[in-house]
Amino acid sequence: MNIALWTVAGLLALAYVAGGGVKVVLSKEKIFASGPAAAWVEDFRPGTVRAIGVLEVLGGLGLVLPALLGVATGLVPLAALGLAMIMVGAAVTRLSRGEYRLMLLDLTYLVLAGFVAWGRFGPEAFVA
Repeated sequence: MNIALWTVAGLLALAYVAGGGVKVVLSKEKIFASGPAAAWVEDFRPGTVRAIGVLEVLGGLGLVLPALLGVATGLVPLAALGLAMIMVGAAVTRLSRGEYRLMLLDLTYLVLAGFVAWGRFGPEAFVA
């Protein structure tokens, strides 16, 4: 179980740091131009898109860095919980826009983040 949690957390960390980094670095217009999956940015102000990106980067780093460094390991499940909440918001946004297929991807990320939160809060919690 520990290996599965590390694997999922590592993959999620890569996805969130990369995806969030794009939201931090690129303008809203460039994100929108990247394709239909990014059309959601129309519904938000540029500062909100950037804030979502910052939260994703911090959450992604929070999934692995505390455990790797052995410092404040209790932040790992909290980061996973925070990312799960972001994905709830993403799914609601997709639902309101009628983007049902894309919402399935958001729900997949939600389930994976929930798995990490559950595992690190419970059966495979880091012991200090």
